Amino acid sequence: MAQQNYLRLGDTAPDFEADSTQGRISFHKWKEGKWAILFSHPGDYTPVCTTELGMTAKLQPEFAKRNTLVIGLSVDNVDDHHGWVKDIETTQNCTVNYPIVADPDRTVAETYGMIHPNSPHTMAGKLTVRTVWIIDPNNKVRLNLTYPAATGRNFNEVMRVLDALQLTDNYKVATPVNWEQGQDCVVLPTISTEDAKSLFPKGVTEVTPYLRLTPQPNLP
Repeated sequence: MAQQNYLRLGDTAPDFEADSTQGRISFHKWKEGKWAILFSHPGDYTPVCTTELGMTAKLQPEFAKRNTLVIGLSVDNVDDHHGWVKDIETTQNCTVNYPIVADPDRTVAETYGMIHPNSPHTMAGKLTVRTVWIIDPNNKVRLNLTYPAATGRNFNEVMRVLDALQLTDNYKVATPVNWEQGQDCVVLPTISTEDAKSLFPKGVTEVTPYLRLTPQPNLP
């Protein structure tokens, strides 16, 4: 069996150059200074992914607020991508204004470990699994989430994780279970309660000595 690439959290996301629906893209240069969400789909004209790409298009203003670019990928060619985009825009009532990378020789898919030998798509000739990557401005992998073929991805969850990553990169907090924007955060256990009270003037609630909560620090 061929060795499968596997990118771990904190690894550098590989650079690549490829054709897309918005022309030739050099990935690291294209996203320079920004966060990026790279998501793969097994093939064009697939029903579940049609709904996903439509939702991603509708969320573009929210991603832009978060200094984040979005880019799709499959092993189909650019002409197929353009044809599919027309269907997506018609059926999902949206404008697909982000690039979809063509990877017919599977170079990017292989580099990112998007091809799995046990995937049912292999037998169907559509080889990329359905993975979402969140990649930060330093080109580090921050999330790697793979969905089964029959389960639509939840891009509200992707947005939630993006918010949490950007928050916790800038403040000494973590986010608790089911956290959403505006909710209390967890004070990092490496910070004493005394120091936390100075760091977080909105207040610190000590549930236990190791579980301390504070209002989200980047909100008024």
